[in-house]
Amino acid sequence: MRLKGWGAGALAVLAGIFWLLLGAGQANADGGPIGTDVHVAQTLGERELTVVIRRVTEVPGPLSVDVITHAGTAPGRLDLAASFAGTASARTQVELGATPGTYGATMTVDRAGPWELAVSDGTQVARIPFVVPAQVPAPWEKAAYGGFVAAGVLLLVALYAAVRARRSWHALLPATGVVAALAVAITAALLSSSIPPPARDVLDPTVDTVNDPYAPLPSTMDTNRPPLNLAVSGTPAGFTLRLTDSATGRPADDLVVHHNALVHLVAIGPSGRLWHLHPVRTAPGTYTARFGTTETGRFALSAEVARRGGGTQLLRSTLDTEGGPGAPEPVPGLGTRTIDGVPVTVHAGEVRANAATAMTAKFGDTGTLQPWLGMTGHLMVVGPLPDATPVGAATATAPTWAHVHSMTGLPVMSGRSAAGQPDETVAAYGPEVRFTYTFPAPGRYRLWFQGMRDYAVITAPVELDVPEGDRP
Repeated sequence: MRLKGWGAGALAVLAGIFWLLLGAGQANADGGPIGTDVHVAQTLGERELTVVIRRVTEVPGPLSVDVITHAGTAPGRLDLAASFAGTASARTQVELGATPGTYGATMTVDRAGPWELAVSDGTQVARIPFVVPAQVPAPWEKAAYGGFVAAGVLLLVALYAAVRARRSWHALLPATGVVAALAVAITAALLSSSIPPPARDVLDPTVDTVNDPYAPLPSTMDTNRPPLNLAVSGTPAGFTLRLTDSATGRPADDLVVHHNALVHLVAIGPSGRLWHLHPVRTAPGTYTARFGTTETGRFALSAEVARRGGGTQLLRSTLDTEGGPGAPEPVPGLGTRTIDGVPVTVHAGEVRANAATAMTAKFGDTGTLQPWLGMTGHLMVVGPLPDATPVGAATATAPTWAHVHSMTGLPVMSGRSAAGQPDETVAAYGPEVRFTYTFPAPGRYRLWFQGMRDYAVITAPVELDVPEGDRP
């Protein structure tokens, strides 16, 4: 039989458009990556590492792990083991060379769910929790495929109605449905590139969305969970941080990766020297680190963490060792100095309390900075400090501790990119890094500006006198 009237021509055009767009829609839906990599900074013994757990695209499938080393990292072997429910199911090794850079290995994971990656240097074992989400279709994929399938079914119904019905309008209803279904499918396919993937880099072992990574996640900015308690014990050669829930007293093992680390530890020694470390998780709620210094006296500690459902918290403590404080390190003011062979210039605009202060740190003369912890620069601010008190003891009781970030030069991302974090191995930023900070009170402050060149973190200490400003 032949189709009669305008209905036959319209349906033929609709059929051609449907099959053309169906092919294009399938290619687009199968294209973009899903998920992000997880970057976790680790201070493993004397080594400062960044462990990158690459996204898993299929289960069972390969799990790629990259270890980025920094300047001064000793060569040697690291043992890697991935375990599920406490049972190691995959093992491999990474040979670190004398040259800082990226060293990789590949293992196999066989199921979705909470995993743990153990990284051992033969003396200490860092246990990094991560999640392998189930590979489920994205909502836009369901809409696109569902729309195309519905359009196909309705197209067949419209063709049948046009052939068998005596009135051509009988075919208009299913034909209208074809147009509507195609509109839904095409819209979903076209918008797929602008829809961010699920925020998998904030998943922790207790999250309940392993089998549906597109389900709503608890916000790390929520404050409905009790804060953490921090207890510190040991010596600078090896000390332990114990995090417990302040309501139950149980170990807190629900930290999420926050700015590329589970714990950001800032320590200021008796001489005023600063360490920016990332303690390794050795057991639930237990983290260890070391300073590698012979200083004695009081060390002031500040640990920045993010708890799932509990928001970001700044926990402060001290570590006391026998002996008096050593001679304080001289700290210059604003201006230019050479640090580790690199000229560093620190400049500030108008400085006064209770007003935004613009500051810049220029590391070298060319744009060869590398992102560190997802940022081009870091600034630590402690103060006001009393004049006659040793730096270590003064910083322990200072009312203000601040950790300021700069993303100068990094591309502005809307939502999440496929890569998730800036590539730490790319030296294409700077050399000038900008910061903005408001000093809450007048007085003497100690500042530390940090940037990374040639895989080495350069720390520039500055002492700054902040005059009285307008009270808010």
